[in-house]
Amino acid sequence: MDPGLFRRVAGRFATGVAIVTSVVDGADHAMTVNAFASVSLDPLLVMFCPEKIARFHDLALDAGEWAVSVLSEEMRDASQWFATRGRMLDGQLQGWDHTRGPVTGAAIFTDAVAALECRTHAVHDAGDHSIVVGEVLSLHVPSPDARPLIFYGGGYGRLAR
Repeated sequence: MDPGLFRRVAGRFATGVAIVTSVVDGADHAMTVNAFASVSLDPLLVMFCPEKIARFHDLALDAGEWAVSVLSEEMRDASQWFATRGRMLDGQLQGWDHTRGPVTGAAIFTDAVAALECRTHAVHDAGDHSIVVGEVLSLHVPSPDARPLIFYGGGYGRLAR
């Protein structure tokens, strides 16, 4: 199978965009993901899929707790910034409005359409990625009137209503 064709075919599935954050040894870490989904209502579980070679992969697993901010259309620049490989880690949240989750202390973006705080429940091998399943610890709606950021076909789009 051709990986390029697979990427184009898989990209035909529209997704939301989220940033997963964690705190390790007092330092903030963050990564843009579009492989995020709800998994279970009983217990409340969600999952995201970080690439194993990403710096964030091991940091999120080491932290054991993390937050997910589902991005609004206004957060396209944040999506691109936190997807940039090799960006500086010191002060990476500067300039992005956020609060601290009351349970995990991880960053929750103020302009997000939704946010969750989670504790790692299970990690499954998935080729060059891991499937990280999290138990939901708290739920937030930071910006209830915002519209979600959508990713489709290798680019950003808008949700039609």
